[in-house]
Amino acid sequence: MHIQLTNIGKRYNYEWIFKGIHVEFASENNYAILGSNGSGKSTLLQIVAGNFIPSEGAINYKEEDIPIDPEDLYKHVSIAAPYLDLFDEFTLNESIEFHFKFKPIIEGLYTKQVVTLMQLEKAKDKQLKYFSSGMKQRVRLALAILSNTPLLLLDEPTSNLDKNAIAWYQQLIHDYSKNRLIIVASNQLEYEYASFCNVLLNVEDYKKKA
Repeated sequence: MHIQLTNIGKRYNYEWIFKGIHVEFASENNYAILGSNGSGKSTLLQIVAGNFIPSEGAINYKEEDIPIDPEDLYKHVSIAAPYLDLFDEFTLNESIEFHFKFKPIIEGLYTKQVVTLMQLEKAKDKQLKYFSSGMKQRVRLALAILSNTPLLLLDEPTSNLDKNAIAWYQQLIHDYSKNRLIIVASNQLEYEYASFCNVLLNVEDYKKKA
């Protein structure tokens, strides 16, 4: 997977969040987008995901040197973020089955194994509306990480996770994210990205041009 950002800028009304971002994301590396709260790192990640439109600039996507139509980008991307809604009326088992109707699961896994990998076996028949914020974040992370897509986007992945759950997240990344392009938006918490991201991008560097 290869993503080229050319002169990317985003503004709301007359205020530029960032401007002049020229970056290449390539699958031989993994990336962390850093910045303080409100700096625009989540906005940039959503632009990469195709969910937000930049105010200026262009983005090009390729997989194995073949251009990806922006309308088909969703097939290539998995994303987890604490602000993304889950279907609260679904049970955990129903959520897993529903998700993998639209995204392929990592090769060699079965949907019945996912609840075990989440370490939420006792809650498999419970509706998500009764889950704690930490349990919901486990669900978001596992569904994204265990989806067989070349691009994995994680926005502040350890939000609402305790120490044991952070270790669980790190192990899941280690086991199921090889040969993928991973981009993490992080509030400079190294345990979110340090073990697997080798390129750092600070959104604050693109404020001076705004």
